[in-house]
Amino acid sequence: MNSIQFLNRLMLLVIAPFIGILIAVMLIVNKEPPVIEPVEAPKLVEVEQAHEKIAAALTTSTELAKTASENIESSYTVYNETTELVSSLLPVIKKALEYPYAIYDKKISGKLGTPSSTINSSKLRAQLYYKSYENFKGYLVKIKLKDSSAVDMVLGGDEPGDAMTTLQAAKAYGAAVAVNAGGFADSGSKRYPLGTTIIDSEYVNGFQPSKNDLFFAGFNSQNELIGGKFTDKEKLDKLKPRFGASFVPILIQNGKKQTIPSKWQTSPSRAPRVVLANYKDDQLLLFVTDGYNTNDSAGATLAEMQDLLQQFGVVSAYNMDGGGSASLIFNGSIINSPSDGQLRKLPTHLLFFK
Repeated sequence: MNSIQFLNRLMLLVIAPFIGILIAVMLIVNKEPPVIEPVEAPKLVEVEQAHEKIAAALTTSTELAKTASENIESSYTVYNETTELVSSLLPVIKKALEYPYAIYDKKISGKLGTPSSTINSSKLRAQLYYKSYENFKGYLVKIKLKDSSAVDMVLGGDEPGDAMTTLQAAKAYGAAVAVNAGGFADSGSKRYPLGTTIIDSEYVNGFQPSKNDLFFAGFNSQNELIGGKFTDKEKLDKLKPRFGASFVPILIQNGKKQTIPSKWQTSPSRAPRVVLANYKDDQLLLFVTDGYNTNDSAGATLAEMQDLLQQFGVVSAYNMDGGGSASLIFNGSIINSPSDGQLRKLPTHLLFFK
């Protein structure tokens, strides 16, 4: 390629973009402008018709709102009238629901006689009865629990092995009614609870399988009396025990007398007794007797206690620690006559609060 041809091609490359721009400008200039279609302005009649439709819609909405308001006001009036009617019927309904329980309570109370003293509060109703039999004097307290905080069990002190009298426990914790609970075993100067003992849902000395006719009796989280023989901790845990103690023997279960172990029929035959029982409506019965010839009272046999408890209509009954341990406190006073001449210091106490 000679120099002239090289220069010609170089010039063509240089001016080619400018030629393209020039041609594009010419095409744009020569192109006809787009045609814009005229928009027809809305007619006055159509505008008026639209206004009329809007006005009609507003009128309809206003009427609907008024009707809705009237319906709401009417419903509110009916609601108030219904509420007043239900409120006026509540005492009647409550009385009707309580009627079967009142009949049952009247029935079991009739078997106990006339109470000599009554404690009635928002937490419980406790009625004290005095009984005299051929060989012993008896004291009964029928208790209706109304609140979850109405009953508890406490130890005899802060340290394991500590002991105090039931009266001391009642005063220390402010209990209106108190009774001694489970048995005990002495070790030196200490007095430890016998068998499985539970306080505040905790095992005091761990779970101890039932043996030698021992049972566990206590209360669950619903303030229901629970009890029986337990060889398996899981079976007792299923009952959700809140507190309880152990002793021997079981006197009544499901309304039926239980066999009294031969040892407990004669050792001793007659003695002061303490029984924790309940009725089918979950009312409780504490049955305490004198014995060992305190005030000419030889004491009761367990068979006699079974007979009387069946007559009173209880469904379950557990023989708690008796003898010199028998202690019943009502309204700050010692009700029974302790066979030791004074109350014995014990490791567990059942308390009821007003």
